[in-house]
Amino acid sequence: MDILRSRYVFYAASAKIANYSDVVHATINVLHGDVLLEIFDIYVNEAKREQKWHTLIHVCRKWRFVVFTSPHRLKLQLLCTCTTPVGKTLHVWPELPIVISDYDYPKSLAEGAANIIAALQHPNRVCEIDLRNVPVSVLERLVTAMQKQFQVLRRLMLGTNHKCASAFPDTFLAGSVPQLRNLQLSGIPFLGLPKLLLSTTNLVHLYLFDIPHSGYVSFEAMVTCLSALTKLKSLYLEFRSPLSRPDHANRRPPPLARITLPAISTLQFKGVSEYLENLVAQIDAPLLGELGIVFFHQLVFDTPQLLRFVRRTNTLREPVEADVLFRGNFVRVNLYSRRQSVKHKILGLAILCRESDWQLSSLSQLCNSFLPLLSSLEHVGICEDSLPPHWHGDMENTQWLELLQPFTAMKNLYLLKELAPRILPALQELTGEGLTEVLPALQNIFIDGLEPSGHIQAVIGKFVVTGQLSGHPVAVRRCLMQLS
Repeated sequence: MDILRSRYVFYAASAKIANYSDVVHATINVLHGDVLLEIFDIYVNEAKREQKWHTLIHVCRKWRFVVFTSPHRLKLQLLCTCTTPVGKTLHVWPELPIVISDYDYPKSLAEGAANIIAALQHPNRVCEIDLRNVPVSVLERLVTAMQKQFQVLRRLMLGTNHKCASAFPDTFLAGSVPQLRNLQLSGIPFLGLPKLLLSTTNLVHLYLFDIPHSGYVSFEAMVTCLSALTKLKSLYLEFRSPLSRPDHANRRPPPLARITLPAISTLQFKGVSEYLENLVAQIDAPLLGELGIVFFHQLVFDTPQLLRFVRRTNTLREPVEADVLFRGNFVRVNLYSRRQSVKHKILGLAILCRESDWQLSSLSQLCNSFLPLLSSLEHVGICEDSLPPHWHGDMENTQWLELLQPFTAMKNLYLLKELAPRILPALQELTGEGLTEVLPALQNIFIDGLEPSGHIQAVIGKFVVTGQLSGHPVAVRRCLMQLS
């Protein structure tokens, strides 16, 4: 209750009580109900998800009266978890909105599912459902209890880690959730999703994670749904496996007219490139500020529609920096812009594969397909993390050159010392006219963790000498890399 005392002193002082001793010895009950309500509002808001209003109503009748006569102002809600004896206690409270959550107690959900089911029997009061790790046995019971429309439901987060969950029927949520603003499904096969989305015209955030192949939604159906979601700000569309891909036999050319998502600022995708190509060919997103893409590995990446989509979005067209990361199971490149001297990530491209030569060739394909976007970058960093890929000893220098070729405006190249002996010999083959043609702006190579002696120094020395003799000297310096 310390916060209440401090708020009381503030309001008492603003009411010009005579002196500090008066403030200390006066009781909080002298305050008018409106002043108490202001204090309670701050107290409840600062408590966030905790139901601190329970503490207020147990102080005295006056406080209980102030709280219960202003449920909307104080945003009063009843939190129901698997440990809440809903059947015995729900009738004790006023008919407040119900929040169903078991995010903090996933291990208890199987035992306390009956309490969750009991809370779902009040669909006209449930405003939020947050159940992200539901056992498959409980999931079936939840689906059965949610065959009706939840008129005031604004936030639904539902997920399971079970890889063989049964598909949700079309009757889930009666096929309509008019007030929904935040929808997150993880591992849920739900073929009726397109129909449901068409009813959620107030949706602001849509997160579809770990979409199983049994819940595949075609890009045509997804575009139709998105056309109705004019308030959408965030879209996450992540498939579980590369099995979820468009049907080539029924492929049609994209329509000439595109839909516009006027409010979307974040788009994250995980899947095969063909799906994303078909999706973005039909979309304009003028306010998109961050695009994140994870592709499953494939032999050929052909993404002309993705490049056109990016170039139609002003905020994604002007990257100034890039960093490349090699890891044991993926490789990725991030692009950054600068706004008022602050670096912002605007585009991330990752490919899921383990073999180092696959990582290089796949990323080279994507970078070369994005050549118009990368040709203005002046700063590029290349590194590996604590779990690097297994580098093949027979990798050719040309593979590194293919990766670097799109960065024609690069002035500064930043390398981890572990990668320098792999990349510098490739660059050495370009010294002279070759380097001028491929990397004409390169001036400096900064190496993180560079030591004054050792094998790497010999490689550097040979590279520097060759560059000086060829007329295109490149300085090699020591630095501390700070890649995001």
